[in-house]
Amino acid sequence: MVSGFLIMGGLGVVIGVVLALASKVFYVYVDPKIEAVEDALPGANCGGCGLPGCSSNAVAIVAGKASASSCVAGGPDVSAEVAMLMGVKIELKEAEIAAPGCSYGYQDADIKYLYQGINDCRAALLLDGGSKTCPIGCLGLGTCVRACPFGALSMGPDNLPIVDTKLCTGCGTCERECPKHIITLTSTSNRIIGEYVSDECTAPCQRSCPTGINIPGFIQEIRNNNYESALAIIKEKCPLPLICGYICPAPCELSCRRNLTDEAVAINPLKRFVADYEMETGKHITPYKAPGSDQKIAVVGGGAEGLTLSYYLARLGYKPTIFEAKPQLGGILRYVIAENRLPRKVLDHEIEGILQIGVQTKNNVVMGRDFQVESLLRDGFDAVAVTKGGFDSRQVLQPDQNDYDSSISGVYTMLDFLYILSKEKSIDLGQRVLIIHNGRESLDLARRCINMGAERVTIVSSPVVHELPLELQDKKGLAAEGIFIRPQTVVTALKGISRRLIRVALEDIHPIGQIPKERETIRADTLIVAAGRLPEFIFVKSEDQSEAQEEEIVWETIEAFRTFPGDKDGICTPPEPGRISDSSAVVKSLLSGRRLTRAIHQHFSADSVTPIQGLVCETDSILNVTEVHDVISSNRERPHIIDVEGNSKTAWIFPDEYPGLDEASSRREAERCLKCGLICYRKQK
Repeated sequence: MVSGFLIMGGLGVVIGVVLALASKVFYVYVDPKIEAVEDALPGANCGGCGLPGCSSNAVAIVAGKASASSCVAGGPDVSAEVAMLMGVKIELKEAEIAAPGCSYGYQDADIKYLYQGINDCRAALLLDGGSKTCPIGCLGLGTCVRACPFGALSMGPDNLPIVDTKLCTGCGTCERECPKHIITLTSTSNRIIGEYVSDECTAPCQRSCPTGINIPGFIQEIRNNNYESALAIIKEKCPLPLICGYICPAPCELSCRRNLTDEAVAINPLKRFVADYEMETGKHITPYKAPGSDQKIAVVGGGAEGLTLSYYLARLGYKPTIFEAKPQLGGILRYVIAENRLPRKVLDHEIEGILQIGVQTKNNVVMGRDFQVESLLRDGFDAVAVTKGGFDSRQVLQPDQNDYDSSISGVYTMLDFLYILSKEKSIDLGQRVLIIHNGRESLDLARRCINMGAERVTIVSSPVVHELPLELQDKKGLAAEGIFIRPQTVVTALKGISRRLIRVALEDIHPIGQIPKERETIRADTLIVAAGRLPEFIFVKSEDQSEAQEEEIVWETIEAFRTFPGDKDGICTPPEPGRISDSSAVVKSLLSGRRLTRAIHQHFSADSVTPIQGLVCETDSILNVTEVHDVISSNRERPHIIDVEGNSKTAWIFPDEYPGLDEASSRREAERCLKCGLICYRKQK
């Protein structure tokens, strides 16, 4: 009996020792902070954070690889608790929700075959890409609905997913599960800076709109009598809808699919109708505005582009201030376009709406005379965006100023540079000059710079060397003169100290859409751009103070337009190619202003400006149809005018007082819209 106890006791001691040793050998330390963060998370394990469960997210948060607000399922209370545990501060951010990107279920779309396989979109996709003729159309089998961990999705009667915005947490599970990427996360901010790409459903009118308005979307809201919602959709892409209603050349109407049956939908008059509705209400309908930011942005130039940039910066939460040389804002809109084409009350109304959203202004101040890039950065602005216009507008808007533009130290257009030389005025070139030009004129100018004291002149050109003029192909002979040729190269950044340019970054031209990570930086004291206007530079403070004194401001540029595939001029890319008239230039400049907004927003929110692949405006061919069926012909609605005898007549040729559509006509005209997708459209049965 005693021996049994001794044996059992001995075994217990041995087992205890083994377990103690095992606990030492196999012990895994668990950070108490990770445990605290995991306890604060909801335990949903939905994957909305992009990680496999709340445990993984807690580890990532503590390691600094995920933010305190990375849990989309927990909401703001969970984010605040996690932030308190981590000792960090969280900022308000616009929530994202899922949004389907297809308008026609399989019962209304053109079908290749009848699918009778596994009830899963991923399985259906394996069979010849799915049963729909449209290669990017929703297959309607509800894979996203079954994947949603919060029950926020359901299939509607049109066999398309419906999102319950109250239940959607923006976790992104549906986006990841959809094999065709039809349902995606979206927000107002994302749509403001977004562009249409070739793998999403777009209507022909959308693709032709210079500003990128969701035209079928706002017309649908007019059809539903939701005029303020229609205006909100327009203002996501166009901050001056009433002005565009008067002067836009309406290329969207040329692409309208109703032209295949009768005549285009009156898209521009419909846009003007809802903008007129806003002005007639006596108030400005202010769409979504993001939470405030501490970043202050100086916008040089109060024309259409500067107004657009300022408006969207304010909507994204920044604090923009416009610096305008004239007594009033508007630029070409106010001082060039005739009032019978654009009434000043319309212009004043639109500008008032932009200022009300949080845009500050300083008028009668000229860049180069009253302020510099360096002085604005020193005054606390986080970025300076230049939207000054070119030589043509300067002659009209600033005839009392210099005949040339020297507002950015060391940077000239070739036109201004040659003008200064013709007046025998002195220019401090420094030792290194860089000229962006592809022609023989650059060589003549380079030799003049050498004669003026420059030690080295570099000519940067986008074509390959054998496409350049013969005079520029003799690289060895020109090098002996101090002139160096850099073919197939673009300028991608400038850097300066206080009021002088010191360096320029160069890159070889890579295939469209690819931006190399490495760039060559060369010294440059003067940059001459072969254009009639200074590029839309965006200046920010540089973190590299190695070449400057402690009190000096070091600045550099960030990229904007080169991130859009197709351009080959680096940061000196013309943002408005194909300018054919003042009204066309104004409308295109709205897109330029919005793209500048994207660059600034990405720079401050993501520390990088990313290129966009597959822009529809850069794609050679987009899936479309050349004929429509089962569409009943109907006449286009036109504004009515009152003649001298008091009779109402349809205005086929608009008089000086450009009339708009009334409400009844607008509702009828909205019904004419076919609500087109890539190849789908509204058929009348």
